[in-house]
Amino acid sequence: MISEQLAEIRRRISEAACSAGRNPAEITLVAATKTQSAETVRAAIAAGITICGENRVQEMAEKLDAFAYDHASLHFIGHLQTNKVKQVVGRVDCIESIGSLHLLEAVNECAARLELVQDILLQVNIGREPQKSGVLPEDVPDLVQAAGKAGHVRLRGLMCVPPAGCNSEENRQFFGAVRQLFIDTQGKISDNERLGMTHLSMGMSSDFEDAIREGATLVRVGSALFGPRTYHTSES
Repeated sequence: MISEQLAEIRRRISEAACSAGRNPAEITLVAATKTQSAETVRAAIAAGITICGENRVQEMAEKLDAFAYDHASLHFIGHLQTNKVKQVVGRVDCIESIGSLHLLEAVNECAARLELVQDILLQVNIGREPQKSGVLPEDVPDLVQAAGKAGHVRLRGLMCVPPAGCNSEENRQFFGAVRQLFIDTQGKISDNERLGMTHLSMGMSSDFEDAIREGATLVRVGSALFGPRTYHTSES
């Protein structure tokens, strides 16, 4: 049952936080609902999930049409193509995967047309993987500066996905590096911007405890909550 899995994940979050001398209340669980049905999403929210995270625009749109996310916040956590920005901006509470100036500008322009301000996180390609989207660590300051000048986005923090297959020690090094970027960024922005920059989204089902020990405030958990994902052959 989702309620039982949720209780176990919360227990693990609490233990990881306490082991790092942190308050468990500082960490928020984002339910990664990729491939889950609208009915399953509703059950997760009924069990106590407060934020859902979606990876795919079409799947997200279908669940929105089915009112699956009612009574919860919605984050977009997957790769976002610029030609699909208009399907996401204004429909989610936060876009966690802004990894380029081009995408930032597209989101800002779309939000301006809708006369709203879109919350975002910058995705950091901390492993420098050529196949993975995200801004390189040394380019974070420039993208932060661009976000500060954009009138229709609000920078709320950073997000990362370490390289797959890393062991716990390697993961913690990557998470720690993003945590330091987060601290450095906070030190270079205005007081008002700093007050809004509170999110450090790191860690998934296999490594969220390591992420918490290195400072994560949001952890994106899917399979540990819902069980192994079932993919249809038409999905990529």
